[in-house]
Amino acid sequence: MFNRNRCLRRVAAIASISSLVTGCGVLSSDTSDDEGPIVVGTTSSPSTLDPAASWDSSWELFRNIYQTLLSYPVGASAPQPDAAKSCEFSDSSNQVFRCELREGLTFSDGSTLDAKAVKHSIDRIREINVNGGPAGLLGSLERVQAPSEREVVFHLNKPDATFPFVLATPAMSIVDPDAYPADALREDDGVVGSGPYTLQSYKEGEEAELARNDRYKGFAERQNNAVTIRYFQDSGTMVKALRDDRIDLTYRGLAADDIIDLQGKTSKEEELQLIDGTGTDINYLVFNPEDPWAGKKAVRQAVAQIVDRAAIAHKVYKDTVDPLYSMVPKGLTGHTTGFFDDYGEPSVSKARRILTEAGITEPVPLTLWYTTDRYGSETALEFKELERQLEASKLFDITLKSRPWKTYVEGYQNGEYPVFGRGWAPDFPDADNFIAPFVGKQNALGTPYEADKIINELLPSSRRESDRGNVVKQFEEAQQILVDDVRLLPLWQGRPYVAASRDISGAERALDPSTIMMMWQLSRKTSW
Repeated sequence: MFNRNRCLRRVAAIASISSLVTGCGVLSSDTSDDEGPIVVGTTSSPSTLDPAASWDSSWELFRNIYQTLLSYPVGASAPQPDAAKSCEFSDSSNQVFRCELREGLTFSDGSTLDAKAVKHSIDRIREINVNGGPAGLLGSLERVQAPSEREVVFHLNKPDATFPFVLATPAMSIVDPDAYPADALREDDGVVGSGPYTLQSYKEGEEAELARNDRYKGFAERQNNAVTIRYFQDSGTMVKALRDDRIDLTYRGLAADDIIDLQGKTSKEEELQLIDGTGTDINYLVFNPEDPWAGKKAVRQAVAQIVDRAAIAHKVYKDTVDPLYSMVPKGLTGHTTGFFDDYGEPSVSKARRILTEAGITEPVPLTLWYTTDRYGSETALEFKELERQLEASKLFDITLKSRPWKTYVEGYQNGEYPVFGRGWAPDFPDADNFIAPFVGKQNALGTPYEADKIINELLPSSRRESDRGNVVKQFEEAQQILVDDVRLLPLWQGRPYVAASRDISGAERALDPSTIMMMWQLSRKTSW
């Protein structure tokens, strides 16, 4: 299926994404109405349909059915107007951000989308304040005003040059005030948005059917009329569906073995294309400070001293991911290798010394939790490898436990897990987004982390700088604090892979800077 002579386009998840608009452009991408929806497979199903509740991969669906003031057209690395006609800071201190809406905006049910709807959508995020939800993105927001039907003004409590990036996240999706309560989440499977598509039907964990929203007004130029997203439990089942022509392409969740297999195929054997690239998704462990063992700094340091990232990348992921030694991934301004600099190569003797000096002489009992259906089929193998490494040291007694994502989220938000695994796809391509979401009382982990210097000094200082190249010092210092505390332990940095049938076009342009798929870029080739 995979033809190495075809043009493979790299899917960039950082500023160089603009290069994707060049390359193999000789094929028609028109699609006809009678060919049916384009069917996309993924192992990443939504945990909710309400934007006020989600700071996770539910955003992948939200991007396509809801609309935000700002978003990312193909080739853009900085947010551009979508529901907005224009947006800008109207003061010199980056504390007043003003947007003018497009004329004639409506929701999919025909009701008016005006400035009051935008204010309602943002205000309810903070009012509902879901633990581990997107309210943590709005720490710099003081209040929202809607002085006229088409004008929205955001007043910030401190300078924040990253605020336009926040408004471009699917968490800030605009919802209909009549359909989404101001003080409670919407619990049913209905959606009233203004995005490129409407949600025609939804079966949790199984399928989402999207149809063209004829009322949409924004920058998206849709190359198809309908998309069906099917949710799979594992990569093998998903790839089989692709080979059996039951889906047209895969998105998240390709297992390493399947990637290697697809890379080894030729066009004579199968009619598939594999599109690979560089990304900024990361995978990491979280330590619960309230746990009697994970709360001990020496225990966390000993784990950090033993974990062999290179072995995980090679044995489990077949080198389809890269070892990561900082929460800020390679490719972003401010990246460091702090954990390697401080701990060096894995060493049992150094870990034993750390524990002994802390008065810990018996094997440490730790329970490691992971989710069974969010980050791909290798997650269980990854945690078995972590268990093997830690127990081989004779310093730890490891128990592994797992849950499906929906109940897994509830568990870490309730503080049930001593140590748990998470993945992070960036909200926006800036080092700020790999530090700020994980600190503070209200963060993306549901596990408070009072890193005072980061919260009160380094992040505010960096956010006063519109030129993001001038914030390296602040982010290097913030990363060193994360290394010293070992509350978070980065493991690896991923690469996006998309496998598709050869009659699908646009997949190489379909990922935004957060590696969320813009389904409207997909089409069927009608000529060769």
